[in-house]
Amino acid sequence: MGERDLNGFHVNRKQFEQEIARLDRLNLVGEMAAGISHEIRNPLTTVRGFLQFLSNKEDIEHYKSYIALMIDELDRANSIISEFLSFGKTKPTEFKLRNLNKIVQALAPLIEADARCYDKYLELDLNDLPDLLLDEEQIRQIILNLARNGLEAMDPGKTLTIKTTAIDDTVILAVKDQGKEIEPRILEKLGTPFFTTKEHGTGLGLATCFGIAARHNGNLVITTGSSGSTFSLKIPLS
Repeated sequence: MGERDLNGFHVNRKQFEQEIARLDRLNLVGEMAAGISHEIRNPLTTVRGFLQFLSNKEDIEHYKSYIALMIDELDRANSIISEFLSFGKTKPTEFKLRNLNKIVQALAPLIEADARCYDKYLELDLNDLPDLLLDEEQIRQIILNLARNGLEAMDPGKTLTIKTTAIDDTVILAVKDQGKEIEPRILEKLGTPFFTTKEHGTGLGLATCFGIAARHNGNLVITTGSSGSTFSLKIPLS
Protein backbone atom coordinates (compact mmCIF):
# COMPACT_ATOMS: atom_id res chain seq x y z
CA MET A 1 0.00 0.00 0.00
CA GLY A 2 1.32 3.42 -0.90
CA GLU A 3 0.82 6.72 0.89
CA ARG A 4 1.32 10.31 -0.16
CA ASP A 5 1.47 12.91 2.61
CA LEU A 6 3.36 15.84 1.20
CA ASN A 7 2.09 18.51 3.57
CA GLY A 8 2.85 16.56 6.77
CA PHE A 9 5.91 16.91 8.94
CA HIS A 10 7.42 13.50 8.21
CA VAL A 11 8.70 14.00 4.70
CA ASN A 12 12.15 13.61 3.28
CA ARG A 13 14.07 16.24 1.38
CA LYS A 14 13.18 14.85 -2.04
CA GLN A 15 9.46 14.92 -1.24
CA PHE A 16 9.79 18.47 0.09
CA GLU A 17 11.51 19.63 -3.10
CA GLN A 18 8.85 17.90 -5.21
CA GLU A 19 6.10 19.65 -3.24
CA ILE A 20 7.73 23.06 -3.69
CA ALA A 21 8.04 22.43 -7.43
CA ARG A 22 4.39 21.34 -7.59
CA LEU A 23 3.22 24.47 -5.78
CA ASP A 24 5.28 26.62 -8.15
CA ARG A 25 3.52 24.96 -11.08
CA LEU A 26 0.16 25.54 -9.43
CA ASN A 27 0.91 29.24 -9.06
CA LEU A 28 2.11 29.50 -12.65
CA VAL A 29 -0.98 27.76 -13.99
CA GLY A 30 -3.20 30.02 -11.90
CA GLU A 31 -1.56 33.13 -13.30
CA MET A 32 -1.84 31.81 -16.84
CA ALA A 33 -5.49 30.93 -16.34
CA ALA A 34 -6.38 34.38 -15.07
CA GLY A 35 -4.43 36.07 -17.84
CA ILE A 36 -5.52 34.29 -21.01
CA SER A 37 -8.74 32.34 -20.45
CA HIS A 38 -11.11 35.23 -21.12
CA GLU A 39 -9.20 36.23 -24.24
CA ILE A 40 -9.45 32.70 -25.66
CA ARG A 41 -13.13 32.31 -24.80
CA ASN A 42 -14.22 35.41 -26.71
CA PRO A 43 -13.22 34.25 -30.24
CA LEU A 44 -14.52 30.75 -29.50
CA THR A 45 -17.91 32.22 -28.67
CA THR A 46 -17.91 34.19 -31.92
CA VAL A 47 -17.00 31.15 -34.03
CA ARG A 48 -19.66 29.04 -32.32
CA GLY A 49 -22.28 31.68 -33.01
CA PHE A 50 -21.47 31.76 -36.72
CA LEU A 51 -21.53 27.97 -36.94
CA GLN A 52 -24.98 27.89 -35.35
CA PHE A 53 -26.11 30.54 -37.83
CA LEU A 54 -24.79 28.51 -40.78
CA SER A 55 -26.38 25.30 -39.51
CA ASN A 56 -29.81 26.85 -40.12
CA LYS A 57 -29.08 27.46 -43.82
CA GLU A 58 -30.82 25.02 -46.15
CA ASP A 59 -28.11 25.18 -48.82
CA ILE A 60 -25.51 23.57 -46.52
CA GLU A 61 -27.69 20.69 -45.33
CA HIS A 62 -25.02 18.26 -46.49
CA TYR A 63 -22.48 19.74 -44.04
CA LYS A 64 -24.66 19.92 -40.92
CA SER A 65 -23.06 16.87 -39.36
CA TYR A 66 -19.63 18.52 -39.70
CA ILE A 67 -20.93 21.73 -38.18
CA ALA A 68 -22.44 19.82 -35.26
CA LEU A 69 -19.08 18.13 -34.67
CA MET A 70 -17.26 21.48 -34.71
CA ILE A 71 -19.75 22.94 -32.22
CA ASP A 72 -19.23 19.95 -29.92
CA GLU A 73 -15.45 20.46 -30.05
CA LEU A 74 -15.85 24.17 -29.32
CA ASP A 75 -18.05 23.31 -26.33
CA ARG A 76 -15.36 20.92 -25.13
CA ALA A 77 -12.73 23.65 -25.42
CA ASN A 78 -15.02 26.03 -23.55
CA SER A 79 -15.44 23.55 -20.70
CA ILE A 80 -11.66 23.27 -20.37
CA ILE A 81 -11.39 27.05 -20.25
CA SER A 82 -14.04 27.10 -17.52
CA GLU A 83 -11.82 24.78 -15.46
CA PHE A 84 -8.89 27.12 -16.03
CA LEU A 85 -10.96 30.07 -14.85
CA SER A 86 -11.98 28.17 -11.73
CA PHE A 87 -8.38 27.11 -11.14
CA GLY A 88 -7.09 30.66 -11.52
CA LYS A 89 -9.61 32.41 -9.28
CA THR A 90 -7.98 34.98 -7.05
CA LYS A 91 -11.04 35.36 -4.79
CA PRO A 92 -9.88 35.50 -1.16
CA THR A 93 -10.64 32.46 0.96
CA GLU A 94 -13.61 33.26 3.22
CA PHE A 95 -13.38 31.30 6.44
CA LYS A 96 -16.49 30.87 8.58
CA LEU A 97 -17.37 28.40 11.31
CA ARG A 98 -18.97 25.46 9.56
CA ASN A 99 -19.71 21.82 10.30
CA LEU A 100 -18.18 19.48 7.75
CA ASN A 101 -20.91 16.87 8.25
CA LYS A 102 -23.61 19.32 7.22
CA ILE A 103 -21.73 20.16 4.02
CA VAL A 104 -21.39 16.46 3.18
CA GLN A 105 -25.08 15.84 3.91
CA ALA A 106 -26.11 18.73 1.67
CA LEU A 107 -24.08 17.28 -1.22
CA ALA A 108 -25.07 13.65 -0.65
CA PRO A 109 -28.23 13.69 -2.85
CA LEU A 110 -26.23 15.08 -5.78
CA ILE A 111 -23.43 12.51 -5.37
CA GLU A 112 -25.94 9.68 -4.93
CA ALA A 113 -27.73 10.72 -8.12
CA ASP A 114 -24.42 10.58 -10.00
CA ALA A 115 -23.73 7.13 -8.53
CA ARG A 116 -27.13 5.69 -9.46
CA CYS A 117 -26.71 6.74 -13.08
CA TYR A 118 -23.90 4.19 -13.34
CA ASP A 119 -25.28 1.50 -11.01
CA LYS A 120 -22.98 2.47 -8.17
CA TYR A 121 -23.71 3.27 -4.54
CA LEU A 122 -22.92 5.90 -1.91
CA GLU A 123 -22.43 5.20 1.78
CA LEU A 124 -21.99 7.87 4.47
CA ASP A 125 -20.18 7.27 7.76
CA LEU A 126 -20.40 10.61 9.54
CA ASN A 127 -19.16 10.94 13.11
CA ASP A 128 -19.45 13.82 15.56
CA LEU A 129 -17.24 16.74 14.57
CA PRO A 130 -16.47 20.15 16.03
CA ASP A 131 -17.14 23.18 13.86
CA LEU A 132 -14.19 24.38 11.80
CA LEU A 133 -13.15 27.57 10.07
CA LEU A 134 -13.87 26.61 6.46
CA ASP A 135 -14.49 28.19 3.10
CA GLU A 136 -17.71 26.32 2.34
CA GLU A 137 -17.56 26.86 -1.43
CA GLN A 138 -14.06 25.42 -1.63
CA ILE A 139 -14.88 22.48 0.65
CA ARG A 140 -17.92 21.67 -1.50
CA GLN A 141 -15.64 21.71 -4.54
CA ILE A 142 -13.11 19.31 -3.03
CA ILE A 143 -15.83 16.89 -1.85
CA LEU A 144 -17.46 16.80 -5.28
CA ASN A 145 -14.13 16.40 -7.09
CA LEU A 146 -13.00 13.53 -4.88
CA ALA A 147 -16.40 11.82 -4.95
CA ARG A 148 -16.70 11.99 -8.72
CA ASN A 149 -13.15 10.77 -9.18
CA GLY A 150 -13.92 7.84 -6.89
CA LEU A 151 -17.10 6.96 -8.76
CA GLU A 152 -15.26 7.01 -12.07
CA ALA A 153 -12.60 4.68 -10.68
CA MET A 154 -15.11 1.94 -9.79
CA ASP A 155 -17.00 -0.73 -11.72
CA PRO A 156 -20.81 -0.97 -11.53
CA GLY A 157 -22.12 -2.47 -8.30
CA LYS A 158 -19.34 -0.97 -6.17
CA THR A 159 -19.74 1.47 -3.27
CA LEU A 160 -18.16 4.85 -2.59
CA THR A 161 -17.81 5.66 1.12
CA ILE A 162 -17.49 9.17 2.55
CA LYS A 163 -16.37 9.13 6.16
CA THR A 164 -15.75 11.94 8.62
CA THR A 165 -13.98 11.62 11.95
CA ALA A 166 -11.97 13.63 14.45
CA ILE A 167 -8.71 12.18 15.72
CA ASP A 168 -6.74 14.11 18.34
CA ASP A 169 -6.50 17.65 16.96
CA THR A 170 -7.39 16.82 13.34
CA VAL A 171 -10.66 16.53 11.43
CA ILE A 172 -10.56 14.01 8.59
CA LEU A 173 -12.76 13.69 5.53
CA ALA A 174 -12.04 10.37 3.79
CA VAL A 175 -13.42 9.42 0.38
CA LYS A 176 -12.88 5.71 -0.26
CA ASP A 177 -13.57 3.96 -3.55
CA GLN A 178 -13.54 0.25 -4.45
CA GLY A 179 -11.53 0.67 -7.60
CA LYS A 180 -8.20 -0.77 -8.65
CA GLU A 181 -4.94 -0.01 -6.86
CA ILE A 182 -3.20 3.09 -8.20
CA GLU A 183 0.15 2.24 -9.78
CA PRO A 184 3.20 3.82 -8.05
CA ARG A 185 4.25 5.69 -11.20
CA ILE A 186 0.80 7.32 -11.33
CA LEU A 187 0.50 7.84 -7.58
CA GLU A 188 3.60 10.03 -7.42
CA LYS A 189 2.25 12.30 -10.15
CA LEU A 190 -1.28 12.77 -8.84
CA GLY A 191 -2.02 16.42 -8.17
CA THR A 192 0.45 17.63 -10.79
CA PRO A 193 -1.23 20.17 -13.10
CA PHE A 194 -2.11 18.69 -16.52
CA PHE A 195 -1.39 15.11 -15.43
CA THR A 196 -4.47 12.95 -15.94
CA THR A 197 -5.37 9.34 -16.62
CA LYS A 198 -8.79 10.30 -17.99
CA GLU A 199 -9.43 10.35 -21.72
CA HIS A 200 -11.01 13.81 -21.58
CA GLY A 201 -9.46 15.10 -18.34
CA THR A 202 -7.52 18.32 -17.91
CA GLY A 203 -5.41 17.32 -14.91
CA LEU A 204 -6.60 20.34 -12.92
CA GLY A 205 -9.29 18.86 -10.67
CA LEU A 206 -7.01 17.06 -8.23
CA ALA A 207 -4.44 19.85 -8.41
CA THR A 208 -7.20 22.21 -7.27
CA CYS A 209 -8.00 19.85 -4.38
CA PHE A 210 -4.39 20.00 -3.15
CA GLY A 211 -4.55 23.80 -3.35
CA ILE A 212 -7.77 23.92 -1.30
CA ALA A 213 -6.27 21.63 1.33
CA ALA A 214 -3.21 23.87 1.61
CA ARG A 215 -5.35 27.01 1.97
CA HIS A 216 -7.04 25.36 4.96
CA ASN A 217 -3.64 24.58 6.51
CA GLY A 218 -4.39 20.94 5.88
CA ASN A 219 -3.14 18.18 3.63
CA LEU A 220 -4.49 15.60 1.25
CA VAL A 221 -3.28 12.04 1.83
CA ILE A 222 -3.71 9.26 -0.71
CA THR A 223 -3.60 5.59 0.28
CA THR A 224 -4.18 2.80 -2.20
CA GLY A 225 -4.31 -0.98 -2.27
CA SER A 226 -6.08 -3.97 -3.74
CA SER A 227 -9.37 -3.02 -2.04
CA GLY A 228 -9.39 0.49 -3.50
CA SER A 229 -8.06 3.97 -2.81
CA THR A 230 -8.79 6.54 -0.11
CA PHE A 231 -8.32 10.29 -0.47
CA SER A 232 -8.22 11.87 2.98
CA LEU A 233 -8.49 15.59 3.60
CA LYS A 234 -6.93 16.35 6.99
CA ILE A 235 -7.58 19.74 8.59
CA PRO A 236 -6.09 20.73 11.96
CA LEU A 237 -8.40 22.15 14.59
CA SER A 238 -6.05 25.04 15.29
